[in-house]
Amino acid sequence: MPLCDDPIGAFVSTPDHPVPHQADGPLSGLSFAVKDIFDVAGYSTGCGHPLKQEQSARVQQSSPLVQSLLDAGARFCGKTISDELAFSLTGQNVHYGTPQNVKAPGRLPGGSSSGSAAAVAAGLCDFAIGSDTGGSIRAPASYCGLVGLRPTHGRLSLDGCMPMAPSLDVAGWFAQDIATYLRVADVLLRPDPAPLPDKPDVLLLTEAVDRLMGEPERKTFDGLLRRVETVLGTPEPTALGVDPDRLWSIFRVTQGYEVWQAHGDWIVANAPVFGPGVKERLAWASTVTREQKVEVDQQRQDCTRLIRDLVADRLLVLPTMPSIAPRIEEDLDWLDRFRNRALSILSIAGLVGLPQVNLPLGQVDACPFGLSLIGPAGTDQALLSLAGRLMSGIRAEEG
Repeated sequence: MPLCDDPIGAFVSTPDHPVPHQADGPLSGLSFAVKDIFDVAGYSTGCGHPLKQEQSARVQQSSPLVQSLLDAGARFCGKTISDELAFSLTGQNVHYGTPQNVKAPGRLPGGSSSGSAAAVAAGLCDFAIGSDTGGSIRAPASYCGLVGLRPTHGRLSLDGCMPMAPSLDVAGWFAQDIATYLRVADVLLRPDPAPLPDKPDVLLLTEAVDRLMGEPERKTFDGLLRRVETVLGTPEPTALGVDPDRLWSIFRVTQGYEVWQAHGDWIVANAPVFGPGVKERLAWASTVTREQKVEVDQQRQDCTRLIRDLVADRLLVLPTMPSIAPRIEEDLDWLDRFRNRALSILSIAGLVGLPQVNLPLGQVDACPFGLSLIGPAGTDQALLSLAGRLMSGIRAEEG
């Protein structure tokens, strides 16, 4: 059982084991949960699948990221449910159920960091660790009304964490408020290796707005943009310079090939049962050849150069997701089409390794709808500081 109450099904049910933490430190008084793909001393690492859980011995050492939080005084309160092998964006797990999204009842929490996001949204912990390969920090953060950063690729250690697609994988975390988020950032993030102007130019990605959102989302996003202008100035409309569908295609082959390299041998040897969606994606991943991966690697390099040149010392502003969280009862085909649509914008930061932060500023039909900022590589701390200024400015205007 988790070390705290769990009325929403966010935590993995495992025997309690005390995890010592420092009595004093910059995170004293805060509790945190950990997505069950990270090692925590005294616990097995289940990776969202009961067979992995069964085969995993209790680890002796926490991942460096988890240990740094314990050393800073944060209190561990449990491991949270992940989608199977972290290979989904919905938050549904056929083995463990779907954690409840208290901010959007009857709707998905988003995956694969579903349990971590749901636990924070419900106030069961102050912050929670997750990961983001295709969007598993950003999507749940938008769906659950949380602050969530996909850091610059390689910024945080992934030692002691299940690999999914290593050239895309990053660790991240969720919090309800920017003040808590910044406290954790001061512990996890080293000083930025790259500067960001105090008031950088802001670019509005017209493809993300024009192609992907419905009318209610567009209306909400336009309102958020007007408030962004009061803090950052008027965004300049721009084209990305790369077809979002091309980004999605490159992402899909890259992720599929790397997922199978990481987990294919285990899958073949054990024939585990996977739920709908994950099963089909893994079957497709098994067919991706090295030649296909080499071909998209060159395309990825070209796209990375174009997008990083576009950002340089500027910011991109865009909706984090095309819409609010889908309803739990949506059928698999609809969810798969929606996933592809979402990944065409989530792939922008993911493929080229840029930091992207979700700001929980909007609502559509009384459900959270996030706005995102993408910054230059290595500007994570500055991006979060700017996000704090933006959130404070907008909240002051609302108040």
